[in-house]
Amino acid sequence: MTILKRRTPWMSLTMLVVILLLVLAGCQGRTETGNAGQEGQGASPSEQGQEQTPPTLENDNETKPPSGSVDNDSEGGSLPPNETEDEIAELMNNMTVEEKVGQLVLVGLEGTAMDETSRKLVKDHHVGGFILFKDNIESVEQSVKLLNDLKEANTANPVPLWLSIDEEGGRVTRFPEEYIKLPSSGKVGGKGDLALTKRVGGLIAQKVAGLGLNMVFAPVLDIHSNPNNPVIGDRSFGTTAETVTKHGIASMKGIQEKGVVPVVKHFPGHGDTSVDSHLGLPVVEHDLKRLHDLELVPFQQAINEGADVVMVAHLLMKSIDPDTPSSYSKPVINDLLREEMGFKGVVITDDMTMGAISGSTDVGEASVKSVVAGSNMVLIGHEYALEEAVIQALTKAVRNGAIPEQMLNDRVRTTLELKQKYELSDDPVKAPDIKPLNQQTKAVLEQIK
Repeated sequence: MTILKRRTPWMSLTMLVVILLLVLAGCQGRTETGNAGQEGQGASPSEQGQEQTPPTLENDNETKPPSGSVDNDSEGGSLPPNETEDEIAELMNNMTVEEKVGQLVLVGLEGTAMDETSRKLVKDHHVGGFILFKDNIESVEQSVKLLNDLKEANTANPVPLWLSIDEEGGRVTRFPEEYIKLPSSGKVGGKGDLALTKRVGGLIAQKVAGLGLNMVFAPVLDIHSNPNNPVIGDRSFGTTAETVTKHGIASMKGIQEKGVVPVVKHFPGHGDTSVDSHLGLPVVEHDLKRLHDLELVPFQQAINEGADVVMVAHLLMKSIDPDTPSSYSKPVINDLLREEMGFKGVVITDDMTMGAISGSTDVGEASVKSVVAGSNMVLIGHEYALEEAVIQALTKAVRNGAIPEQMLNDRVRTTLELKQKYELSDDPVKAPDIKPLNQQTKAVLEQIK
C-alpha cells in the first residue's frame, strides 16, 4: 500500500526528471517563460524541495493557515479540484476499509501511559485520534511522553492522529498542575475585552500545543440563559447571544492562529437546559424561531467566520426531531447544521459514553446512526469495550451497506482535509518551557481582577 505521508524524495525526483524531459520534448518553440510556468504546475511538496518529515500530511503552503479559510463550497466539505485534493484522493484510494473506519472515531484511553489496548486501537483499528482526560495527565513530562508514544505507535498508519483535550479554563481544565490555571469563560467574557478573550484563547492553544496536542474542545458557544442549568454556568461567555458570539469567535480565532484546531460546542445549544447530559438526556422545548433568535446565533456566526469543527450535544430538540437525540439526528445534523446553516466542516459528537446515550441506547447503533446523519467522527471517551464495540458496529455498517462507500469516503475526506490544513504530524515534541506561559497567564489573571 502506498502511504503518501511516507513518500520517498528520490522517487519524486525521478518522476520530476521524466516529466521535465517529456515537457521539453513536446514544447519546442514555446517561450522560456511558458516552459517555466508548465514546470511549476502539479509539483508535489517533495518535488518543490520541501523537507519530507514523515509522518505527516504535507501541505502545499509553507505556513499554516491562521483561521478557517479553507474553501469548502463543494458537497461534504471537499476542497475544489486541485493538487491537495488529488493527494487526498490518492491517499484514500490506498486506505483500507478498516483505516477509513478508524478515522470515524476519536477514543479515550486508561491510565497515564500506553497499554496494550490503546496500542491495539492504534495498530489494529487505526483510530483517528485520542482524547485525554484529567486521569490521563499527572505532569507535563508524563503527558508529553504519553502523546509521543501514541504518535510513535501510529507511524505505520497513513494518517496522523488527532490528539485532543477539553480545556476551557475555569473548572473545565485537564492541564497538569505545573500550568497556572486560566480563568473561566464567564470571567473572561465579563470583562468585555475582545482582545483579552482572543489572548486567552491563544494561551489555551499554546499550552495545548506545548504538550503535543493539536485539538481543543473549546470555545463553549452556549448562552447561559438558564441560571438553574447544572452543567454550563460560567463555562459560557455570557447571558446574551451578542456577548457569547463576539467572545466565542474571538476565542476561536485566538486558538486557530496558534495552529490548534478549536471545536465549538455544544450545538445546537445546551444553555437553557435543566438536565446534565452526562447523566441524562436534556429536552429542549423551544421552537425554531426562538432557536434562530438565540441559541443558534453564536454557532451561525462562528460558521460564517470559519469554524473548523462543531460538536453536537446530546439534546432532544422537540421542535426539530422529537424522537432522536441531536447527536445522531439527521434533521439536526444534516438538515439544520449542514443544509440550513451551511456548515461544511467536521462534525463530531459529544462523548457517546455519557449517560444521555449509553444509559438507554446501544452506543454502537447510535454511532452508526450519527455517521449516517452527517457526523464525521464519533467521540467514545471511556471504556475500551465500548470503543471496540463502536468500531465493530461501524465496520459492519460499511460492509452491509448501511453506511454506503460514497458516504464513508465523504465523511473521511472532510476529516483528512482538516488534518491537511493544520499540517498534523506524528513527529515527537519536546517538553515545553512553561515559565513564559505561566507569566502570560499571571498577566491575564491580573487584568481580569
